[in-house]
Amino acid sequence: MPIVNLTHAKVCTAKAPPGTRWEWWDRATPGLCLRVTDRGPSAWMLRYRSRNGGQPRFKFGDPRFMDLKAARIEAWRLKEQIAGGDEPAARSAAAKAAEKAQAIRTFGDLLDAYETACEVGEWKPKLKRKRPQTIAFEKDLTVRHIRPRLGGLAIGDVNRAEIKALLRGMIAKGIGAQTNRVHAIVRQALNWAIAEELVTSNPAMGFAPFHHSMPRRRVWADDELKRLWRLLQDPTNLKNADGEAVHVSRPVAIAIQLCAILLNRRAEVAGMRVDELNFATATWLVPPERMKGNKPLQVALPPHAISLIQEALSLAKGESETQPPVVFPSPRDRSEAIKPLSLTHAMAKLRTCINVQGAHIHDLRRTGATALTSERLGVPPHVRSQVLGHGSDAGGGAAVSSIFYDVNDYLPEKRRALEAWESLLLEIVGQRSPASAHRGG
Repeated sequence: MPIVNLTHAKVCTAKAPPGTRWEWWDRATPGLCLRVTDRGPSAWMLRYRSRNGGQPRFKFGDPRFMDLKAARIEAWRLKEQIAGGDEPAARSAAAKAAEKAQAIRTFGDLLDAYETACEVGEWKPKLKRKRPQTIAFEKDLTVRHIRPRLGGLAIGDVNRAEIKALLRGMIAKGIGAQTNRVHAIVRQALNWAIAEELVTSNPAMGFAPFHHSMPRRRVWADDELKRLWRLLQDPTNLKNADGEAVHVSRPVAIAIQLCAILLNRRAEVAGMRVDELNFATATWLVPPERMKGNKPLQVALPPHAISLIQEALSLAKGESETQPPVVFPSPRDRSEAIKPLSLTHAMAKLRTCINVQGAHIHDLRRTGATALTSERLGVPPHVRSQVLGHGSDAGGGAAVSSIFYDVNDYLPEKRRALEAWESLLLEIVGQRSPASAHRGG
């Protein structure tokens, strides 16, 4: 930060080395700075001591249009203005805040800006970027629940009473866990608004969730699995308990079967891409952006899972000459995968056909995980955690070793575990003769 005797010639010829930036401070005018890049002079700056104790820098001129003499005159004028209590940097910041506040008038405007900040990674309250599927899910909840009630209100009118009325209305409709998610979205959007100086308080804070969430512990019984599998094998001509026709496509049924065999989450299976599969090594590499922990997962594919994937690929290709890039293409766009919600809706329909109450697609993952460490299979808990893509189980060792030093993906152990579970599952549903043992690990 050199202090130099600035001259007209120095200003005109100043140029910093490539990739660097210089700041020359004028000896004749304290606080006046010439900023120089590898393209030449770029800005006139004034640094001053604020009443708040800081030393902000205020950009006030372009050297291409303001010479040294004019810059010195303007700097002294600004210094006199500052001495009178009018700080230009604070005034500029206030003007920008006012401009932004004018553009964001309603709570719907605020939600638009908040969602954009999440999408571009500008807003990361937990120091990590939200996954695309999380953003998509939150947008869906926003459209269905938040915008109809709060979207048209002025930001200042979104108070605690309005927020509680929204949440109470959802509870009255029998909506449970999603009520808490909606509460969280409103709270996060208002926290972002505080950070952007659009509001000064968060009325969604300071009261407990309206829905008391209990961890799900549902595990499918063998007979329930058998009835479900029978429908998944041939999902045509289905009828619910009232005799009404139920439609579930075979590709969606295959996706649910893969969730049951591989114990992956619905979003991981629904988004499966062809370039993630390696049939030569019988593996599937799930990329970090589709994993809950933002870490890739190498899945060992057992034999029946491979045959199901190959069937899905054949159905996806159909009569076309080209194979879509995704295993489960959307009916609207063959280049895009089906939504995870498609599997949830299909499972809801299937439950009505087999009269199974309170069971969800994620319960298949819990069912398989429970079977892995049971007497039936005897898989060590840390191997089960590797199968599920959990990174917190250190297998009896120090957690720090598991997290930061152990880079193994336990592929052989995961393969034995999933092959054992697939064999047991196919035996349960009647597609394979009982084996003498299914021990894995």
